[in-house]
Amino acid sequence: MNRAELMARLTSLAEDDYRRFAASLLPGVDNLLGVRLPRLRRLARDIARGDGVDAIGRLFTEATFEEVMLEGMVIGCLDIDIDERLRLTADFVPKIDNWSVCDSFCAGLRFGASEARAVFDFLPPYLGHGREFFVRFGAVMLLDHFIDEAHFDAVLERLVAARHEAYYARMAVAWALSACFVHDPARTTELLLGDRLDRETRDKAIRKIVESRRVTASQKRAIRALASRGA
Repeated sequence: MNRAELMARLTSLAEDDYRRFAASLLPGVDNLLGVRLPRLRRLARDIARGDGVDAIGRLFTEATFEEVMLEGMVIGCLDIDIDERLRLTADFVPKIDNWSVCDSFCAGLRFGASEARAVFDFLPPYLGHGREFFVRFGAVMLLDHFIDEAHFDAVLERLVAARHEAYYARMAVAWALSACFVHDPARTTELLLGDRLDRETRDKAIRKIVESRRVTASQKRAIRALASRGA
């Protein structure tokens, strides 16, 4: 596939009504064509099978939202070793400038159990970075791939260290903390009621916990009571 063929495919898949809907969810993003994510995922799989790693750096520019999204999806689909996937990831993360690309990229980033340590060790510089979507990338990667018993205590420590005042970074940390609560309410509550989190992140995390469908009504009452006691 060449770039002209790619753009013809994207244009043929675009829907103006969906473009307007997606634009309403992505403030500040004005380069949307209007292609639904399932269609982009199918196209990404086709590109990964047909063009392989050669597609990266050749097919995509940052001219449209869909091209950036598609490049991230292709990186997740490629049959490559973990060192190359992380190299491509490091090149891609600076292109992320909205929550949708960030969250889709993190969810689709494939790696095996034997590669988890390399990925986990790759994330700390992003969590401590000064750029909003670097921090969000690190937090969403923890949320999607590492909230398990083997990594749990380290995940909590990394979320405490991920301090950024920008909205999308802070919300990702709160979202990850709410998922930690689902995994282990006791240890997460202890963190939330301590003094290691800034007040705004703590409050956002508690709100996400209360909104979660994976948290029982009794747990929601308890976290509300504890939060008001610790306010």
